[in-house]
Amino acid sequence: MNSLPSDARLPLYQRLRDQLAQQIANNRWRPGEAIPTEAALSAEHQLSTGTVRKAVDALVAEGILERHQGRGTFVRRPQFHSSLFRFFRFQSATGERQVPESRILSIEPLAAPSAVAQALGLPAHAAVIRIVRLRLLEDQPVLAEDIWLARARFQGLLGIDLSQQGPLLYPIYETVCGQVVAFAEETLTAEAVDEVHARLLHVPLGSPVVVIERLARDYAGTPLEWRRSRGHAEHFRYHVDIR
Repeated sequence: MNSLPSDARLPLYQRLRDQLAQQIANNRWRPGEAIPTEAALSAEHQLSTGTVRKAVDALVAEGILERHQGRGTFVRRPQFHSSLFRFFRFQSATGERQVPESRILSIEPLAAPSAVAQALGLPAHAAVIRIVRLRLLEDQPVLAEDIWLARARFQGLLGIDLSQQGPLLYPIYETVCGQVVAFAEETLTAEAVDEVHARLLHVPLGSPVVVIERLARDYAGTPLEWRRSRGHAEHFRYHVDIR
């Protein structure tokens, strides 16, 4: 008998896929670490190797796992380092591409506003953490970010000085809180800047800004982070190849 916990109406391979994804999200295997062989998983779950292979194939197709010829199957480590440059072009006066400085303005525990609770899949007024961060280029603010996290998962952030941890938040989430961002979905809109963000970005009230709304999830698909980044419209770019 296997003990797969998910919906019994689903095929066995899909139920195993769900369990493996949850185990990865729970850090049974870390990013970059090999999972057991299909034979070992077959013995552990008392399922046929064909069923195990279909479950692993599904996780590979989704980008959760990756196969290395002759070495095994590994948990894929996501790469988000260049995501900022998909939509914004940050350059020096000489035209050289630059990485904006990161500056944490505040980090505080709050009760979740309704939009935040809905985005993160939390109960109304659940305990959350809000981070306000600025990105600056040559000391001029170019991007203002409101970042929301479930406090139960990210309590450890309240006990450290984020400003001393480096410019990238996702590695901090992993090392301090054990939370790995595996996927993210982004939505772009434009709006007239409000008073708070006009002050942060040093632009006139009502100026056009581009808003990138990102929902980041763990390997099991559970929402981890919801952020809204507002940037100067002058830095925005959109590029797509049509073939």
